[in-house]
Amino acid sequence: MVGGANAFGGSAGRGRRRVPGRLPGMVDPQPTGGTESRGLRHTALYGWHRAAGAKLADFGGWEMPIEYPGGGVLREHEAVRERVGVFDVSHLGKVEVRGRGSAELIDACLTNALERIGPGRAQYTLCCDDATGGVVDDLIVYLRGAADVLLVPNAANAAEVTARLAAEAPPDVSLTDRHDDLCVLAVQGPRSPEVMAEVGLPTGLEYMAFARESWRGGDVTVCRTGYTGELGYELVVEAGVAEALWEAVIAATTAAGGLPCGLGARDTLRTEMGYPLHGNDLSLEITPVQARLGWAVGWRKPRFWGRSALLAEREQGPRRVARGLLALERGVPRPGLQVLGGDGQAVGSTTSGTFSPTLRQGIALALLEPGVTVGEQVEVDVRGRRLPCRVVDPPFVPSHVRSA
Repeated sequence: MVGGANAFGGSAGRGRRRVPGRLPGMVDPQPTGGTESRGLRHTALYGWHRAAGAKLADFGGWEMPIEYPGGGVLREHEAVRERVGVFDVSHLGKVEVRGRGSAELIDACLTNALERIGPGRAQYTLCCDDATGGVVDDLIVYLRGAADVLLVPNAANAAEVTARLAAEAPPDVSLTDRHDDLCVLAVQGPRSPEVMAEVGLPTGLEYMAFARESWRGGDVTVCRTGYTGELGYELVVEAGVAEALWEAVIAATTAAGGLPCGLGARDTLRTEMGYPLHGNDLSLEITPVQARLGWAVGWRKPRFWGRSALLAEREQGPRRVARGLLALERGVPRPGLQVLGGDGQAVGSTTSGTFSPTLRQGIALALLEPGVTVGEQVEVDVRGRRLPCRVVDPPFVPSHVRSA
């Protein structure tokens, strides 16, 4: 989902570092400070990232940190799994939906059922195309109340999601783009409660619950969620106090043995958990049924975009199903590679792929024919070399998102 990095995890070349992979919509990484002339957008923390010497790259029109000096993807990944890491993910969209009927609008359009949660809770959901059921975007809904909802879509899809909702909105409901007004920080890892307590923010939240707090005069929404598979928090903070909060969080994170982390580690972490990334594992051509995200669909709701198409697909059975692949030999399966069955015939293709820093082997997410079962051995065609892999159900490593 919600995070926006893709296909990292590779090797360092002799004599210079290589960014191991690419992000959808990402151009080749540029030297720090070399992209202002290309009109890229910047988060409120951009100056801090530049001063810290972060490797920056164009991601969907935003210049974002990929990794930091003294860290790098592998060390930043390890910090989150074993201690704590902090991410700037302020490129994510922020859209406020307000007015009488706001929650009703969201429930009637997006897949998940808001009746499953109450105010003060967040929910993962999908915006689907009404005709095909393909995924326009996956996003998080913060239900503040019946007349007040915050949406956090992916950066590249925020405008499209907003436009589709606005076209359906009744006169009393307004949608406001808060992309530049709000920042999002992600504090992730087993020691994240220590960091939160040190900066004076709440830690005793249940999974997917949120609380609104005042921090140095600015509004902060703290939610017990994240995109890494670890115990963690995401902080939606007003841009005016974002840098002060970031610096306080960085100081507490460093004291706890953690690191600032870039989108490279965010991608390896989410891939180990089998979390989908829009543009790779979800798209207008990939439905929630194929992606095995039926748990995020309110099937009994009378209305949501794509309902008829998705019900029909579920009834008939999808033509392809999301699975995980674990490399059995040295090698890294990348996105967009053909997957072959035992008879050498194509049975699907990879959608995400990386080197798993935790397992020290290649892993991938793939869309496979439904007849390919968990435990079966397949091969991935990696530039003419057939890499044997075992079909598995993600996550590849244990999840700790619900850890107390």
